[in-house]
Amino acid sequence: MTVALLAAGAAHAAPNAKFGIQDDAWVLYGPGTLAQRLATLHGLGVGIVRFTLRWDQVAGTRPANPRDPDDPAYAWGRFDAVLQGLHSLGIPALVTLYGTPAWANGGRPPNWLPTTSGFADFAYAAAKRYPWVHMWTVWNEPNGRDFSVPVSPSVYVQRLLNPAYASLHAASGANLVAGGVTSPRQPPSGMAPLAFMQGMRAAHARLDAYAHNPYAVEPGETPSRTPCASCSSLTMAKLSAIRADVTELFGPKPLWLTEYGYQTNPPDRLLGVSWAAQAAYVGQAALRVWQQPGATVLIQFLVRDEPSLGGWQSGLLTAQGRPKPSLHAFSLPFAEEAGHGSRVVLWGQVRPGSGDRPYELQQVRQGRWVPLGAPAQTGPGGTFVRTVTVARGTKLRLWSPQLGYAGPSLVTY
Repeated sequence: MTVALLAAGAAHAAPNAKFGIQDDAWVLYGPGTLAQRLATLHGLGVGIVRFTLRWDQVAGTRPANPRDPDDPAYAWGRFDAVLQGLHSLGIPALVTLYGTPAWANGGRPPNWLPTTSGFADFAYAAAKRYPWVHMWTVWNEPNGRDFSVPVSPSVYVQRLLNPAYASLHAASGANLVAGGVTSPRQPPSGMAPLAFMQGMRAAHARLDAYAHNPYAVEPGETPSRTPCASCSSLTMAKLSAIRADVTELFGPKPLWLTEYGYQTNPPDRLLGVSWAAQAAYVGQAALRVWQQPGATVLIQFLVRDEPSLGGWQSGLLTAQGRPKPSLHAFSLPFAEEAGHGSRVVLWGQVRPGSGDRPYELQQVRQGRWVPLGAPAQTGPGGTFVRTVTVARGTKLRLWSPQLGYAGPSLVTY
């Protein structure tokens, strides 16, 4: 069958869109050296790394001068090594401040919110310790008791978000502070994300961006389709609704999607999707963010599956380190943007590198991968949009000559 290239051109990605990864355990304790692990992230084309800075672990005892990062009570240790290592490679960090020391919440676990005013001082000290970090989130999923006791938007705003916002801006005018970091649905003993957002607004939350974790929550849910459109959950499939809610409540602040991923089967036979589906969803989710004005960050969670099946199995690698197809999908996300008969609009991105990057579209013909049109260049952000004429059901893939490999294939529909 003849396949003709109808149109080709580089499209510019949203200028502030950053695609990154979070996997604190792998970064801190994974195989090999820290330098090797960070080099792996650099080679994948990671545009940002979300990393948790634990207040309870840095300040196990109360500092005498809490706004001074050199106070002897502060033990920055392994956090220094990670954040300095990322900085040396030119990878921006999005730092999440989390975890209350026992001295600040009456001897309770780290998910209990502080009863003292020390969090703002810690935020200031952290910003001074890492002056190259300019993206911060305050806490994680405070709409559920796993991370926040009590679950209260007003307490979250009054004890955490607004004090940290003031301190981080006092430390540097370049700092951006995101609040919320909400989970996608109402936990059994928590609040639905929209209700929590509304409570934050009522409590006069101060923020530069809103952060949300838009995981799929229903069986069969994809980045663009949900079987429960009327549910109160806020998932990637409802990205435009999340954007509208943020705008209504907080104005045109950027939307940071700070955790996202699909668990795979194997190994999770109960909740996982196939490896091929996970790889496809990496590209489809990236396309959705690229299309959505105001969505400027998307973080993949995790690099490597957690070893226990009770944990998360959403890694690009298995727990044993075996690559899944999603590993190359992260570097070379590829998705069908639209289709009209035999005309198919394709979107893709070459993440490693900078500026215009070479790429080639390929199709299967007589059992072999062959070029579809001439080699081309992406736009400055590494993205492209191409319109081609192909038969429905054609298998295509994105190949990078500079990487020497292709991403997973897609089948046009």
